Amino acid sequence: MTSLETLAPAAPRAAPPKVGFVSLGCPKALTDSELILTQLSAEGYQTSKSFEGADLVIVNTCGFIDDAVKESLDTIGEALAAHGKVIVTGCLGARDDEQGGNLVRNVHPRVLAVTGPHATQEVMDAVHLHLPKPHDPFVDLMPVPMGVAGIKLTPRHYAYLKISEGCNHRCTFCIIPSMRGDLVSRPIGDVLNEARALFEGGVKELLVISQDTSAYGVDVSYRMGFWNGQPIKTRLLELVSALADVAQEHGAWVRLHYVYPYPSVDQILPLMATGRILPYLDVPFQHSHPDVLRRMKRPASGERNLERLQRWREVCPELVVRSTFIAGFPGETEAEFEDLLAFIRAAQIDRAGCFAYSPVSGAAANDIPGMLAPEVREERRARFMAVAEAVSVDKLRQRVGARMQVLVDSAPGLGRKGAIARTYADAPEIDGVVRILPPEKASKTMRVGEFTSVHIVDTQGHDLVAQAI
Repeated sequence: MTSLETLAPAAPRAAPPKVGFVSLGCPKALTDSELILTQLSAEGYQTSKSFEGADLVIVNTCGFIDDAVKESLDTIGEALAAHGKVIVTGCLGARDDEQGGNLVRNVHPRVLAVTGPHATQEVMDAVHLHLPKPHDPFVDLMPVPMGVAGIKLTPRHYAYLKISEGCNHRCTFCIIPSMRGDLVSRPIGDVLNEARALFEGGVKELLVISQDTSAYGVDVSYRMGFWNGQPIKTRLLELVSALADVAQEHGAWVRLHYVYPYPSVDQILPLMATGRILPYLDVPFQHSHPDVLRRMKRPASGERNLERLQRWREVCPELVVRSTFIAGFPGETEAEFEDLLAFIRAAQIDRAGCFAYSPVSGAAANDIPGMLAPEVREERRARFMAVAEAVSVDKLRQRVGARMQVLVDSAPGLGRKGAIARTYADAPEIDGVVRILPPEKASKTMRVGEFTSVHIVDTQGHDLVAQAI
């Protein structure tokens, strides 16, 4: 029998391979990043938000507008210069250049692999090829932080929930369907299981996203699914109602993004009016004039949109609407642009963003007659924002004197020197914030991820100023 003294000491376990990860673009791309990071973690890889010390770098790119393309290509170049071993994924990976070759590979031929969006398995295949991991039964398949929801890149108290991928629209300014494909709705049971895991993991605000949230279930003819052993239709109304039930159990918010103004959305408003989900809609109107909307191939006309907004507010007076618009679209006349300014004033859009039209390679709008000069497009964008900001600031001033519930995002020193929070009217990173003054009572504390009540005392640009109650 061998004595204990003769046993050789165990060799130290090698550090797991380290993957640096950079995520660019919209929340939909962020959820793709979360899926990849979850799989990397489940397989025992270390991950990092920086290039330093990484054995390999993954860059999740955006390829929608020129500025995003430049940022993505620059980031890939920086990763190659700093490290050399780079895998590219995301929307830019699906784009071709003018000669029909892959845009990323033509600019950066040294990258190890290029995939399009929502391509977790393809990315993992490339990682396995270029950075094999040693099998470690003590690490492999360990539970991830949010259970079936996986790893999240957002702060712990809020998270994005992607309910579908792709889009059935063919808007002339957009190339997203060519990169992300047609609408594919996730099984409703999977969506609700992920939502429940997020709430159980401490999420207090769930942000529902997709390319076209209103169309959830259209691709499967609203087929019947199952959750908790009960049948449930794959449709936005049933999904939102179920999300509201689960959120209520955990005292959490549900916020809807990328909601097209279809008539079916009318059914969601009573849920907002009764407080079951936040009375907030992110609706990408893009324009108001019927002729411009036709050239854009957008659903619904400007007149119907204004009527629908008025009906929504009759059902839910507290409704807050944010939207995005394009100024200087090809063929846009001064009269059509003035119609857009009139719409913003009449519609009283609470939060509005605007892009000066930018030609995107592969977009059908590039062939529409009447391309405006860049300086005209930019001038119209500036005029739009002046009107939109005036509307937004006026609506903010109406909040002064109100008592509101807010979700705390930042509270150094337990908030004794003040805090940063958001009301139901403020989505993270795209809307305003509430700047909470130092509490008048020394015993008052605030913590990140908790709700608190405040008294609105002033406005500051696009933000509110409040006193903690």
